Amino acid sequence: MTQLAVRELPLFPLPDVVLFPQEVLPLHIFEPRYRMMLRTVLETDRRFGVVRWDPQEGRMADVGCCAEILQCQTQADERSNIVTLGQQRFRVLEVVREAPFKVGLVSWIEDEHPQSHDRLSELSSEVEQALKDVVELTGKLMGKPTSLPTDLPDLPRELSFWIGSHLGGPVADQQQTLLEITDTEERLRQEFELLDETRRQLAARTVLQDTFRDLKDPGDDTDR
Repeated sequence: MTQLAVRELPLFPLPDVVLFPQEVLPLHIFEPRYRMMLRTVLETDRRFGVVRWDPQEGRMADVGCCAEILQCQTQADERSNIVTLGQQRFRVLEVVREAPFKVGLVSWIEDEHPQSHDRLSELSSEVEQALKDVVELTGKLMGKPTSLPTDLPDLPRELSFWIGSHLGGPVADQQQTLLEITDTEERLRQEFELLDETRRQLAARTVLQDTFRDLKDPGDDTDR
């Protein structure tokens, strides 16, 4: 029987913030309890857990992501600006301390091994194309040509995390669900559905925009 690796981890609940592995998260630390947490973390392994706090339900998510402090600048009033990087995901088994800051007993989460690497690679390409289309259509609607970053992750799992982290607008609510999925293919499949729906909506808006532009600018059909 596989033994779960568990440890105690300071927890930082953040309203509607979902951190994904390998994503950068800058934070401003000002509350006394989190200033204390920061001092404790810097004295140990520089890691703490970022967990989404739902203000509407008044509860913390069960799954979060470990953040490692890369940079820390503390001001004279003891407020700090830090830059963190997402590491492993974890599940909160229980909260073992509430004060002066939350500490949870957590177990690490990893994705399952894929059943088909070929299917995963194919799905990854489909997702990347849908993402490219969404970015280009968005740029066209805004009148500002845009393109994907050149350093987009190559590996399917890392790509799925990158997309999950950069979702915006109405689909941003899906971020916590995507973080909790432990199957790379399933995460990519859900992201494709979200991106494809967004692509269809943007394409329809682009057609309308072009139609109205043609009506305003009839071209050479002028009175002579």
